[in-house]
Amino acid sequence: MTKLDATLAMLKELTDAKGIPGNEREPREVMNKHIAPYADEVTTDGLGSLIAKKVGDANGPKVMVAGHLDEVGFMITQIDDKGFLRFQTVGGWWSQVMLAQRVTIVTRKGDLTGVIGSKPPHILSPEARKKPVEIKDMFIDIGASSREEATEWGVRPGDMVVPYFEFTVMNNDKLLLAKAWDNRIGCAIAIDVLKQLKNEEHPNIVYGVGSVQEEVGLRGARTSAAAIEPDIGFGVDVGIAGDTPGVSEKEAQSKMGKGPQIILYDASMVSHKGLRDLVTDTADELEIPYQFDSIAGGGTDAGSIHISHKGVPSLAITIATRYIHSHAAMLHRDDYENAVKLIVEVIKRLDRETVDRITLE
Repeated sequence: MTKLDATLAMLKELTDAKGIPGNEREPREVMNKHIAPYADEVTTDGLGSLIAKKVGDANGPKVMVAGHLDEVGFMITQIDDKGFLRFQTVGGWWSQVMLAQRVTIVTRKGDLTGVIGSKPPHILSPEARKKPVEIKDMFIDIGASSREEATEWGVRPGDMVVPYFEFTVMNNDKLLLAKAWDNRIGCAIAIDVLKQLKNEEHPNIVYGVGSVQEEVGLRGARTSAAAIEPDIGFGVDVGIAGDTPGVSEKEAQSKMGKGPQIILYDASMVSHKGLRDLVTDTADELEIPYQFDSIAGGGTDAGSIHISHKGVPSLAITIATRYIHSHAAMLHRDDYENAVKLIVEVIKRLDRETVDRITLE
């Protein structure tokens, strides 16, 4: 791999970190390393969400910018007598993207390499080839010959398993391929928002948050919002890119490189009209590209933030990303950078008067 610039090095470090829901220590430490220089204070809530506070006007409104630390993965549930590992998915997986994929099992004695087992096509009947293997019938092979050997290597039920993939800059160097874009890109956005505000005046207090357990129910956003009691909330996450073969515009209309997505509606919330208008008006004024999207299924941390405290005007701003919830996803660097620029410019406009006006819209 060619030498990475500082931003790409940070993105690699974030996506390489291993952290399924309930096991976010490693990505939290990486995020803390990168956000602490731009924060006045960094704390955690009781579930482990990271909260970095940056004070502009101490009497101004509180603005929460939340990306989630966790990634989809697996948890070991049992070891059979031949040393094969059974597992539970943690987060949403589609069985067809799982077989024969390399994984890392994180044990108390260190990391182990494994592969999700699959049968060779030579022994499958034509009928069997047409049927997807159910997740409940899958297993992980770590090369152990027995339960005792796997246990001796440190494997225990409850150990986390993460997809293995190497961060890659594509031949078009704007396109970045990695595991865990969902949602380390949101964490990177929160980091860069505080970085861009480091020497800027802003009429509010900004909280850059790395929330936990988003993939299993938007849980860390709920607890961190309870700790912060924000006046405005942004969930920053990945969205669906509809620019690959087989995906219709009716299913997903956004394209990589055409700007961050403004989510109008998803299964977790209806976006706040007043905040949405402020964001799109700011983007129009500054000629920052953006796209609208709605997602019938799924949600973001904004879904928990907006029903916290007394109710919080909230919006999800996402990055169109291909192949999410698999071993490798792809996004466009321009979308990430434009999301940071847009959120920073909106924050500069979020004084008390503006927040009060938005709340009534």
